Amino acid sequence: MSAAPAAGAGARVLAVSPHLDDAAFSAGALLAGLAAAGADVRVVTVYTASVPHPGGFALACQTDKGLAPEVDYMALRRAEDDAALAALGVRGRHLPLREAPHRGYGSAAALFGPVVAGDEDQPRRVREALAPVLDEAPGGAVDLLLGPQALGDHVDHRHVRDAVLDLARERALPCSLWADTPYVLRPGAAAPAGSPWWPQEAELDAKVAACAAYATQLGFQFDGEAAMDRALRALPETFDPPLPVGARRR
Repeated sequence: MSAAPAAGAGARVLAVSPHLDDAAFSAGALLAGLAAAGADVRVVTVYTASVPHPGGFALACQTDKGLAPEVDYMALRRAEDDAALAALGVRGRHLPLREAPHRGYGSAAALFGPVVAGDEDQPRRVREALAPVLDEAPGGAVDLLLGPQALGDHVDHRHVRDAVLDLARERALPCSLWADTPYVLRPGAAAPAGSPWWPQEAELDAKVAACAAYATQLGFQFDGEAAMDRALRALPETFDPPLPVGARRR
């Protein structure tokens, strides 16, 4: 069965990732399979900007992972992402928007609450940042646009989901949203919408190898690399709407 259920050789696939790990954690096997089948796969990560001299909650987001205050946390994460996407065999691009802790969200709880005053226009800002990437494709179109369902309700995921859906409607692009991992693994998580897609072994191996590159995140998100490996190998990738004909189900 084809490793590329959504697109074949030469197809253009654009995956829009809120953070520097979301696409790989949530859809890495699909992306690896599409690339192996000859598709032109690009992962564009939205919130990747370095912010000099962070403080408060933004600084705590790196120091609670054992990183010193003087470390450029986002530069480190961008380098991890470069290594991860190379392991998937796909191209990457980093957009210079700031993560929520640098936009007025002052606690972990706030990230999953209401949009703070002044942040309401983020979906528009995300659309504007993504438009030039889409315009690089012939006719401003891609054969498959991917993004997050925003399971877990992280505000950055919500903004990116809304921007991706708006772009899909505006440009009449085929679009599917992935179930956000690791949120889908957490107790009490909402059930993902759509249908599960089960990777082949080579695709899953590529995903796990890619995710291992996010060394700053594995302890926080999965309780370590071994736990990440076990969790991802037991979990299908889920997409809504379901992937086109050829997607594998058990």
